[in-house]
Amino acid sequence: MSAILFSLATFFSTCFGGLFALKFRDRLHFILSFTAGVLLGVVSFDLLPEIFKLANELGIDATGSMVALVVGFLLFHSLEKFVLMHHVHETDYAAHRHPKVGVFSALTLAGHSFMDGVGIGLAFQVSEPAGLLVSIAVISHDFCDGLNTVSLMLVNHNTTRRSIAMLLLDAIAPVLGAASTLVIQVSSATLMLYLGFFAGFLLYIGASDILPEAHSQKRSSTTASLIGLTCLGTVFVYFVARLA
Repeated sequence: MSAILFSLATFFSTCFGGLFALKFRDRLHFILSFTAGVLLGVVSFDLLPEIFKLANELGIDATGSMVALVVGFLLFHSLEKFVLMHHVHETDYAAHRHPKVGVFSALTLAGHSFMDGVGIGLAFQVSEPAGLLVSIAVISHDFCDGLNTVSLMLVNHNTTRRSIAMLLLDAIAPVLGAASTLVIQVSSATLMLYLGFFAGFLLYIGASDILPEAHSQKRSSTTASLIGLTCLGTVFVYFVARLA
């Protein structure tokens, strides 16, 4: 039951992050710069270390997870370029964004949030202290999950209503994930593959979508600030990961 209670805290943390992005949408490029750093930090200090830790504990090769990382990167790249991009009237207007890309990105983040809840539930199955530490880490970075979800929706020209709907989906996902651990179990080997796949997705949207959009204003006076926020986002996740 403790897992469910702590997962409820992630609901409010995620909502707060998303509402923060909505409130300051006129400064979205600053938020996106921070978000890009967060995504890099999650991959470098959370997902990859967890993959290698599991590989060491299980005594298996982590190559499969690295293959999943590459597949995740290339799959989303392919979906964005060949499936999600519409081809009608492309020449009628200049550089633009595609709402479906934002929705797909938000759905994938919701999938990750679901696994966050699963992580909380499994940690409490190990021990109360382990569950508490994992919960603190998840609650902290779920603020950024909410921020990321809304940022990706807005930057791809989705409406405020649709952005809020995806935010609520992302917010409820950890609660559902924690609840699922009461009846199902996820094997460590399967979790390794999922973590690798998700790391590839995060690397793609961070490098290909979020950072270019953050710097699209072409204002040299803000470049240093934007880079600084990206570094700050990475450092933030580093310390959150150390708490866990």
